[in-house]
Amino acid sequence: MTKSQLEKEIEKLFSSSKDNTNSSYSHEQIKGLPDPVQRYFKYALQENRTYISYVRLKHGGEFRTKPDQKWMAIDGQEYFTTQKPGFVWFGKVPLVSATDTYINGTGNLKVKLVSIIKLVDAKEKETDHGELLRWVAETPWFPTALLPSEKLKWEPINNDSARVILSDDELTVDGIFHFNLQGQITHFYAKRYRDKNTLENWTGYYRDYRAVEGIQIPHNVEVEWNLELGDFCYAKFNINEIEYNNPLKF
Repeated sequence: MTKSQLEKEIEKLFSSSKDNTNSSYSHEQIKGLPDPVQRYFKYALQENRTYISYVRLKHGGEFRTKPDQKWMAIDGQEYFTTQKPGFVWFGKVPLVSATDTYINGTGNLKVKLVSIIKLVDAKEKETDHGELLRWVAETPWFPTALLPSEKLKWEPINNDSARVILSDDELTVDGIFHFNLQGQITHFYAKRYRDKNTLENWTGYYRDYRAVEGIQIPHNVEVEWNLELGDFCYAKFNINEIEYNNPLKF
């Protein structure tokens, strides 16, 4: 994807979602939610925290596509909207670049060799489902998006976990967040399409919580497929920079 194409995708993303920074968080909002979810919001958010409408971040880390492959260094940028769930991610490893998007209910993953030769162009309904799940899994970077709403509901499981259910127009996804006693989200589990016909167990882990603009967020994430042959970790990302409510490309 050329730079101009990437800019167009980011502009399309930010124009698709409204600014909801006129809303602010209150502990009153979380009364009645499952206990671990209440614990999380009290840990992550301060009273009267303004809602996050837009997010942009830069990350480093490692990536691989097969269990027996050597890890490759990766650099990426990602942009999010919250009022209308959406994101644009652009990442580079040696010789290969990828763009992953979810905008207006439609997901698309594109992978290119030396920025020219198309290797992947996934855009089926299963892709939509997987990309919306990715958005849910990355909400710990912008916690106000996990507050209950017409689109997002929480269901209790036990003192350490709760199910989140998100609807975006006609598409609905769900998964389970796990929490420690401090209130941190430790991992997220869901069933995600690995290809068009195969639903697999998928888990993301969150570590290294630090405050950004008064919000406690993880700065290290690892993502893996939980396959019959064993767990396959394919991404390790470290946040280098993150900024809220600035809907512009870096």
